[in-house]
Amino acid sequence: MPGPDSFATEDWRAGGFGLYVHWPFCAAKCPYCDFNSHVAPAVDQARWAAALSSEIARLGAELPGRHLGSIFFGGGTPSLMEPETVESVLGAARAAWSSANDIEITLEANPTSVERGRFRGFAEAGVNRLSMGIQALNDPDLKRLGRMHSVAEARAAFDVARACFSRVSFDLIYARQGQTRDAWRAELHEALAMAVDHLSLYQLTIEPGTAFGARAAAGKLRDLPDDDLAADMYLETQDICGAAGMAGYETSNHARSGAESRHNLVYWRQGDWAAVGPGAHGRITLPGGRFATEAHRTPGAWLQSVESRGTGESLRELVPMDEQATEYLLMSLRLNEGLDEARYARLAGAPLDQGAVGRLADLGMVERAGGRLRATLAGRPLLNAILRELAA
Repeated sequence: MPGPDSFATEDWRAGGFGLYVHWPFCAAKCPYCDFNSHVAPAVDQARWAAALSSEIARLGAELPGRHLGSIFFGGGTPSLMEPETVESVLGAARAAWSSANDIEITLEANPTSVERGRFRGFAEAGVNRLSMGIQALNDPDLKRLGRMHSVAEARAAFDVARACFSRVSFDLIYARQGQTRDAWRAELHEALAMAVDHLSLYQLTIEPGTAFGARAAAGKLRDLPDDDLAADMYLETQDICGAAGMAGYETSNHARSGAESRHNLVYWRQGDWAAVGPGAHGRITLPGGRFATEAHRTPGAWLQSVESRGTGESLRELVPMDEQATEYLLMSLRLNEGLDEARYARLAGAPLDQGAVGRLADLGMVERAGGRLRATLAGRPLLNAILRELAA
């Protein structure tokens, strides 16, 4: 495998550089959620602002001269942060790195009245893109999903967001319990009538370790669409969104041209991102190679580590070039633009298995153009099978 030569230490530039900030706190834990989120009765916001800022300063010293293209506040529920906390964190990021004139700064939000009241404060702090977790546009399904808002509250919050931010995205989950194709089609048209420039549309997945996972294991989670119906919903989603000018640029994400999530593209194009906060995972390239970083998952352990040791990291390990190639394969084929075959070959030390590519192309699951390999519309619902074949 190639060592940490000039290509290995500069490859991240193909994806750019971003900052991920994890806020781990939620008002309640959703039954489908497997993210690192925690319910806490009270949070010392000033203490957390100082710890997050300290972590950004540490990484800024390690990664000097970087040009920051995006910042993403994820969680958890970042809209439970005070605007002053967000402002402090953004100030630390500006002190650590230069940034693009049009830097994208996204904050994830829930549409409850408590969080809605902070939207203008977030905008004044520097956030310029809001990503809202609506998840469903009917009240019975919101209740099943454990959401704390109604459809009316979601619409009111969305209107406030549109008044405060030029860019607003929201999430919906489909293939929910008892959902039919007709019901999803109607809900999707309703969502597209609301949409500003971006939609994230996720198929409900039942993850181990979640409340839904426990119910499914006990045989108590009934009426989920089968795989064929879910695949039909996915394909119809692509057609409807494409016809509305919101083409799918990634497996679960749709945007008007030019409104793609720049921060998430850093992940999918295998750039570098510094990551701070409990449980945050990063990828940073240093003179010795590309490293995976992880932080302590529990909020208390992370905060104590930052304050006593000067770092919240629990792990830092070198990512071998062949593993970087596999990561690039897994991420890039989620994108409509696909994988740069020459870049993959440099990372892997060898080109893709041409036999596997040929078999998949004959089945109509992948196609090649301009030195790139991409999954076709027919292949995208079978992406896991495509990846298994190419990574074998």
